Amino acid sequence: MSVEQIHRTRTEVIPGAPAPTAAPTAGIDWASTDHAIAVVDAHGVQTVREMVEHTTDGLARMIRVLTRTGVHEVAIERGDGPVVDALLQAGFAVFVIASNQVKNLRQRYGAAGNKDDHFDAYVLADTLRTDRRRLHPLTPDSPATVTLRMTVRARKDLVAARIAMANQLRAQLEHALPGAIKLFRDIDSAITLAFLTRFPTQAKVDWLTPKRLENWLRTQHYPHPARAEQLHTHLAAATRGTVGDQAETRAHVTAAFVTGLTALRAQIKALEEQIETQLLAHPDAVVFTSLPKAGIVRAARLLAEIGDCRGRYPTPESLTSLAGATPSTRQSGKVKIVSFRWAVDKELRGAVTDFAGDSHHANAWAADLYRKARARGCDHPHATRILARAWLHVIWRCWQDCVAYDPTQHRALQTVLAAAA
Repeated sequence: MSVEQIHRTRTEVIPGAPAPTAAPTAGIDWASTDHAIAVVDAHGVQTVREMVEHTTDGLARMIRVLTRTGVHEVAIERGDGPVVDALLQAGFAVFVIASNQVKNLRQRYGAAGNKDDHFDAYVLADTLRTDRRRLHPLTPDSPATVTLRMTVRARKDLVAARIAMANQLRAQLEHALPGAIKLFRDIDSAITLAFLTRFPTQAKVDWLTPKRLENWLRTQHYPHPARAEQLHTHLAAATRGTVGDQAETRAHVTAAFVTGLTALRAQIKALEEQIETQLLAHPDAVVFTSLPKAGIVRAARLLAEIGDCRGRYPTPESLTSLAGATPSTRQSGKVKIVSFRWAVDKELRGAVTDFAGDSHHANAWAADLYRKARARGCDHPHATRILARAWLHVIWRCWQDCVAYDPTQHRALQTVLAAAA
């Protein structure tokens, strides 16, 4: 059956099945340059099939088309962006159906599973019509949470860029100046970048003596200038870097990486200052800053990814599933397979596992759970996910009640502490 035939086909009404919504429903296949729109009536017959550009005029036309056809509910594959903002501002109820679900839903309408923007828009609209009772409308977070989320994610992207550039600098120094590698703790630390700015070549490093190095460290306000002799020994023992005509060329390349890393460090610091300001002004800050080893950035990331819409996660299980802290179970007959959950909110999972992975260093209950998981043979990532699942139940309760985490009220923690006493 062709896509066009599918669009004209009326859906059979199964006796005893829930009645479909009487109002027409719409589906939008989102793209970077244009968007496919489909509207189906109460019987599943497509009444609108259009394409609009991703421009101000195009989005305005989309709203006019949906309003003219009497649509009140719209299905889409993502829950953020200008299209969703325009729909919510116009008063439409938005339902998010994930891309992997749409891929599977295509099988409803044909075995081939062909990908077509107009067809996907139709699948979204018809799924909203038939499965409305299974779907929950998107409830946007407050502007404060949305702003914090943008800042936190921007910092995360810059940190990833800094790590990538630091690795490039390390590879560059393996030829240009091996002695600078592991001279200080981090290749992208302020003191390392200052050293490479002042001593970018092997010839300039050869000029150093322990005393000259100590004097330079003092000008940089290095906290341990007495380590100058140890640092000089490291430089002298390392493989010699490039000398001769190529040395200056490699020094220019090194300088480019140093400049880039310096700029990234400055922008990350500026974003962290913004994150602290935005977090401390947020009503839910008390919940997330009270968690052990959360600090400012971790607390902000947890708050930003969980959000402040309580109705989005009516149970702790709904939160743990979306965060990927519960395994995926498949069972057929006597065969039962428990595997890693792939279909999750990856940003949320990253925030939760980052917090959980460090919490066992500051909380006896978390340490006990982590230790028992490792004793059962779980590797570190698996043990961290187990701990994350337990923490999410605690966080969910505090989040729902808008109260800080109180170790004295955490009965499981007090049980562990009493047993250790």
